[in-house]
Amino acid sequence: MRGHPRSHDGVIAIGQYGLDELIARARACTMCADALPLGPRPVLSVHPDARVLIVGQAPGTRVHETGIPWNDASGDRLRTWLDVDTDAFYDARSFAILPAGLCYPGRARGGDAPPRPECAPRWHPPLRAALDRVRLTLLVGAHAQRYDLGPARTTLSQRVQDFAAYLPERFPLPHPSPRNRRWLSERPWFEAEVVPALRRAVADALSDA
Repeated sequence: MRGHPRSHDGVIAIGQYGLDELIARARACTMCADALPLGPRPVLSVHPDARVLIVGQAPGTRVHETGIPWNDASGDRLRTWLDVDTDAFYDARSFAILPAGLCYPGRARGGDAPPRPECAPRWHPPLRAALDRVRLTLLVGAHAQRYDLGPARTTLSQRVQDFAAYLPERFPLPHPSPRNRRWLSERPWFEAEVVPALRRAVADALSDA
């Protein structure tokens, strides 16, 4: 452990640990164990060389079972939006993956429950501070956007359509869940305008320029 201030109230101080130890501690976290119906299994993928950070919401049941982030239909659609194959997507030197909640939160009416509120405040600040080569952060879904951007003053649709206002550092996206088929079908501008811009922004972030 480095000689930095200790954490308080369960919050990990930035710089308190090296990245490898920090990742190990995050993966071993049981802070919300009593509230998790399938138990804790934190899922994340980070590397100090990553250029693009994907902040999602929380793992679903399949991701919980496999321990592989975005290993489901939502991930398939997200990779299509990004125009990257699985090898590129899971290259942690390119894409860091850090959901707002590291563990499957259980079910709620209409789908999965929101990410546990304790999770991101504890793990995001130190982990994201260690990702100092990240050029672009993709905020996938309303929960990720709420944590990163603060309380919503506009709708998710407005944020996504106004993506250029958040560039070059952030890019808000809808969640690619199959449950959002209707949202996507009612907004043809997303595929026509946002997806091409997303692909350009990701390609620029991954370039050596």
